[in-house]
Amino acid sequence: MSILEFPTPATTPTTTPADEAIDGGGLSVAAAIEGFLDSVQSKTTRASYADTLARLTALAADRPVATLRPEDYAAAMRRWDSAAAATWNRHLSALTSFTTWAGRQEILATNPARRLERRKSARRGDRSIPRTRLDKLFTDDSHGLRERVLWRMLYETAGRAEEILSLNVEDLDLEFRRARITSKGGAIEYVHWATGAARLLPRLLRGRTRGPVFLADRRAPASGPRAPAAADVCPETGRGRLSYPRAEYLFKHATAAHDPHHKGWTLHQLRHSALQHLAADGRTAPELQAKSRHQHLGSLGRYVQLGEQTSARITAEADPAARRRTR
Repeated sequence: MSILEFPTPATTPTTTPADEAIDGGGLSVAAAIEGFLDSVQSKTTRASYADTLARLTALAADRPVATLRPEDYAAAMRRWDSAAAATWNRHLSALTSFTTWAGRQEILATNPARRLERRKSARRGDRSIPRTRLDKLFTDDSHGLRERVLWRMLYETAGRAEEILSLNVEDLDLEFRRARITSKGGAIEYVHWATGAARLLPRLLRGRTRGPVFLADRRAPASGPRAPAAADVCPETGRGRLSYPRAEYLFKHATAAHDPHHKGWTLHQLRHSALQHLAADGRTAPELQAKSRHQHLGSLGRYVQLGEQTSARITAEADPAARRRTR
C-alpha cells in the first residue's frame, strides 16, 4: 500500500525585516541603535540617547553589533573625559541602556561598558543664578532672539532643557501661555510661562504653525548619517531642531561675562534658579512640586535650600549699621 503525500501549501513569512534584524546575525551597529531608539517611548529621552549613540555610530556604524568591545565604548566616551561628572554619567547611562536592550534581543553577548565607571558628583552648594544677573542676561539685545526666548522659557516654566527644546509649534497654547510637553516616563504635562516669554514668542515663530519651536541655524541634511528624523525638521524652512549640546554651548558662552568665575552657566541652572527663587519668595513645597512636576516632594530638597542669596539678605538685614536711623 502506497502513501500519497499532499502538496504542502506555500507559507507566508510572518516576520518582518525589522524582526529579522533583531534576530542578530550580521546586524550592524547603526541598525541596532536605530532599533533601540525606536523602542524608547519618551521623546526627550530618545533625543538624549541619540546624541550619545551618534558617537558610537560614527566609530562603528557598519560593523556587526556583536563585535563591540570595551575599547569602542571607551572611544565613544572619550569626548566627555573632561566634562562634569553628571554629564559623563548621563552619556554612560545611554550606552548602558543600549547594551541592556541589545542583550535582551540576544544580539550582544558581552557588556562593552564593563570597564567604564560612573563618576561621583562633587557636592555642590548654591547653584542658582542671582536675579539681577538674569535680568541683565534676558534684556541684553546683543543675544539672538532664539536664545533669549529659550532662556526665558526655561526660567519662567522651570522646565527641563530637553522638554523645552523638544517643543513643536503645535504644542503651544499662546492664549493661555502654556505648552504640552512629554515629561520623564512619557507623561503628558503642561508648563506655563510668563509675560517675558509671551512677548517674544510670536516674533520667534513668525507665523509658523508646524515644526520645532527652536530651530538650528542651517537647513538640515536630507540624507546621510547626520540627517535628522522628519519630526525634527521644520516643513516650512527646512531647518532642523536646535540640539541640546549646541544650546548648552551657546548659553555657557553667553553667560561667561556675567559669571564672576567666567566659566558660564548651564541650562539646567535656569530650572534650578527658578525653583529656588520661588522658594525664597515663600512658595510652599506643594506649590514648587506643581511647578517643577517632580513626582516626590523629597526631590525638591536641593531646591528649597535657600542658599547664598538668602544668606546675603539675612546678613544685610541683621547688620547693626543698617539699623541706625538718620537724624
